Amino acid sequence: MTNVRNRTPDRTTTRTTKTDASPRRRRLAAATLVTGLAALTAACAAGPNAGSGTTALDYWLWDANQLPAYQACVDAFEEENPDIEVRVSQYGWDDYWQKLTAGFVAGAGPDVFTDHLTRYPELAGRELLLDLNTLEATADVDPDTYQPGLAELWVTPEGGRYGLPKDFDTIALFYDLNVLTEAGMSPEDLEGLTWNPDDGGTFEDVIAHLSIDANGVRGDEEGFDPQNVQTYGMASNGSGGAEGQTQWSWLAASTGWTFTDQPVWGTEYHFDDPRLHETLAWYFGLVEKGFMAPYEEVGTAPNPTQALGSGRAVLSSNGSWMIRSYTGLEGIDLGVAPLPAGPVGTPMSMYNGLADSISAQTENPEEAARLVAFLGSEACQVIVGEAGVVFPAIPAGTDAAVEAFADQGVDVQPFTDLVDAGHTFFFPVTDGYGSISALMTPVMDEIYIGSRDPATLADLNEQVNELIG
Repeated sequence: MTNVRNRTPDRTTTRTTKTDASPRRRRLAAATLVTGLAALTAACAAGPNAGSGTTALDYWLWDANQLPAYQACVDAFEEENPDIEVRVSQYGWDDYWQKLTAGFVAGAGPDVFTDHLTRYPELAGRELLLDLNTLEATADVDPDTYQPGLAELWVTPEGGRYGLPKDFDTIALFYDLNVLTEAGMSPEDLEGLTWNPDDGGTFEDVIAHLSIDANGVRGDEEGFDPQNVQTYGMASNGSGGAEGQTQWSWLAASTGWTFTDQPVWGTEYHFDDPRLHETLAWYFGLVEKGFMAPYEEVGTAPNPTQALGSGRAVLSSNGSWMIRSYTGLEGIDLGVAPLPAGPVGTPMSMYNGLADSISAQTENPEEAARLVAFLGSEACQVIVGEAGVVFPAIPAGTDAAVEAFADQGVDVQPFTDLVDAGHTFFFPVTDGYGSISALMTPVMDEIYIGSRDPATLADLNEQVNELIG
């Protein structure tokens, strides 16, 4: 439950409780926790009292867009729990994990923090997180409280629960209705599209038609110049690293490919599957056709939101956590279209969810558990939903978000339909993901650049699987 996300990276380092900033970045950084974590002792983080009889807790999150909503949740929590004071801090994505790592090393991190599926296995394995099953306020979690599957994502094979769901995300296609109209198309033309890795199906037909070269020739017209493009039919969001959340994962999954041998906690990756290689060849082949920007143009910090807002690109596959960023674009009439159906007969989207975890270094575990329980409650998640930023994990919060987005003039049904229909797959949750990401990200960049054949991923798969251990 946010990469994620993209996005204009949020790199703010301001520690605050009141101000909003740039959109959060869920795209995974290709970095691992510092090796010093392995030698950590059980030193306790500072949890000073705010006053006589009052316990102070520190809560960290990285999404600036969600900061006001979660501050409202904290205010409500403090009103119900006058014996606890919560200090909220927000940092940009990269700074967030660096500061969290430094906090663990120094024994001075937060009591409660927003956690990511790719991060918590290593943190839990190093005994840096508390098992929520051992704390009174979070001991009796009912998985059915949340959207299907979200609660189970935070349970290890040993049965420990290390996070309480706070939101979820899926992928859809953003576009500007004005540009679509200029192309002689309507929103209905983006519904019911099909895709396959051989010829791209009707999805590629649309991408081609929406691409325009400097002479005004469209990509499906004779004379189109792929070396001199004015508007790309598909916005680039980079290579996608090891997970390709918003880039290629949904395409690959629609062929029947899966990341690992199990939905979660897999023991083998499938980067050697020809279906993935064919998907990547088609996706990054859009560059040579002139339908997507080359790596040289977007570099390591692509901004598909800006590309859509400036007219540089038309369709942008991105996550639901980015809705607010797209609605903030000026001069466009924002629309959201469903993903195309692939060879399996349906669209498929990665289904990710964030959660709140408790540091094993907290001096106040029971009070921290009370905060986590409230943040994961319907009361808080309806507050977050009404803010219209993300889809909260509890259905009532999701419904509130759908209504809030509608008030902003955006029909978000393409995101929620995927969950309702079960056309989703989980973010790959495995041990060793930090090392896997560090290995795979430059390789995927090479594939995007065109200097590496996707089929060579088969040669790396054994090495990837060794990292799981």
